[in-house]
Amino acid sequence: MQKKENSIEKYNELAFLISKETTKKYSTSFYSASKFFDSKTRKAIHSVYGFVRLADEIVDTFHDYDKKALLEKLKKDYSIAYDLGISANPILHSFQITVKEYNIPNEYIENFLKSMSADLEKKEYKTKEEANDYIYGSADVVGLMCLKIFCKNNNELFNRLYNPAMRLGSAFQKVNFLRDLKEDVLNLGRTYFVDFKIEKFDEVNKLELIKDIEDDFKEAKLGIKELPKGSQLAVIIAYKYYLCLLNKIKQTPANKVIEKRIRVSDSSKLLLLFNALIKYKIKQGI
Repeated sequence: MQKKENSIEKYNELAFLISKETTKKYSTSFYSASKFFDSKTRKAIHSVYGFVRLADEIVDTFHDYDKKALLEKLKKDYSIAYDLGISANPILHSFQITVKEYNIPNEYIENFLKSMSADLEKKEYKTKEEANDYIYGSADVVGLMCLKIFCKNNNELFNRLYNPAMRLGSAFQKVNFLRDLKEDVLNLGRTYFVDFKIEKFDEVNKLELIKDIEDDFKEAKLGIKELPKGSQLAVIIAYKYYLCLLNKIKQTPANKVIEKRIRVSDSSKLLLLFNALIKYKIKQGI
């Protein structure tokens, strides 16, 4: 007689599958890159993305609902899921499994949710410290969650790559800020760059912001070179995609950046992927 599958294992499988499908639905570029993680890492990364995306959708797209109440419920539901070791919400269920398996500090999750809460109340950032606090919570800690997974509880490696991982998180987030200027400023009424005025956004202003992001990318690159084999290629592909997007923004006039969302074409993404694979195979790295 065939052994009956353990019901909780079946639910665990479903939970991670839903996180995977969430990643695929909301970010085709990241999902494509994630295929190059080893299978165990890929599942865990999808669970982190699912959780982060769920919170982000609440604050950015659930306009006809009580966003504050929904975000508070998400916080409570996650806390209960962590304490009980299970959740009827599959995304929270898969995420709490990953948090425990890779010893992801609760401080990272609290800071992420703090930045999501800020999106409901804060519309502009007056000082660099305020902006950096927001970026730490919305992006840097996500990079650190991922690094915890990549390092597989190797604390020495994690500590060595801590700063580069944060710089990569910052770089990705700032590129998103530039790409989404029209949506953030005109539709959501938010500005993440210090004392940013869209009516004064010009080429000089744009290049100053890009120089800051390029510095983040340079520091992040040093850390990517030391990542474990099971995660390095996927991170290289994501790095190259965002760098390509930044370069496209750099080549686009400032007035056009605030008129439309800059994108990397599918053909360019394929070429980027092919080049990254070739370099990796012949051990040229990043």
